[in-house]
Amino acid sequence: MKDLIPRHTALVKSQRVVPYLAPNEVKSLAQEASKGRQGQRDGLLVVLLFQTGLRISEALGLTPSSVQRFEGRPVLSVVGKGRKLRTIGIPERLADRLKSHAYEKRLGGGDRLFPIKRSRAWQIIKRASLKAGFSKRVYPHLFRHSGAIERLRQTGNPKALQLHLGHSSTVMTMRYLNTLTQEDAVRINQEVQFEE
Repeated sequence: MKDLIPRHTALVKSQRVVPYLAPNEVKSLAQEASKGRQGQRDGLLVVLLFQTGLRISEALGLTPSSVQRFEGRPVLSVVGKGRKLRTIGIPERLADRLKSHAYEKRLGGGDRLFPIKRSRAWQIIKRASLKAGFSKRVYPHLFRHSGAIERLRQTGNPKALQLHLGHSSTVMTMRYLNTLTQEDAVRINQEVQFEE
């Protein structure tokens, strides 16, 4: 009986619903972040976090030379957890915005695209969420969850998402799939009609 308790606990943890932002909420946050003194940078950071699923430390470590191409399409070369290097696909428009930002700021290949500290990134996101009138708690890692949910919703490929996010185990990635499955189950069951 004792052996079942840890497995059950692990199962419950892996089936937990992951909080996330919908794309329209992210758009609203990016718009609010863009209104500040460093608006272009701050709005771009919000969009980058959502569209790439990067951890805040990974995003703040990006340089203009991180933006590369693979088979003619844009990718980011990212130094992740444990200093592991991974390559992730990004939208063409995001790559253009990153390159444009680097050009306008006259950044060299090794300069950081976002030369701020983690605490400043938190402030930017908190300020944008307050200005957008959000009641839910918004923090940098929430964009990672949100981007992961959106990628999974569009691709339906948990293995590709696992590699994209740099997860060493499928357990974390499956939490995103479980969130979508539970939401679908609620929607399906809301349509059930009972006779009165």
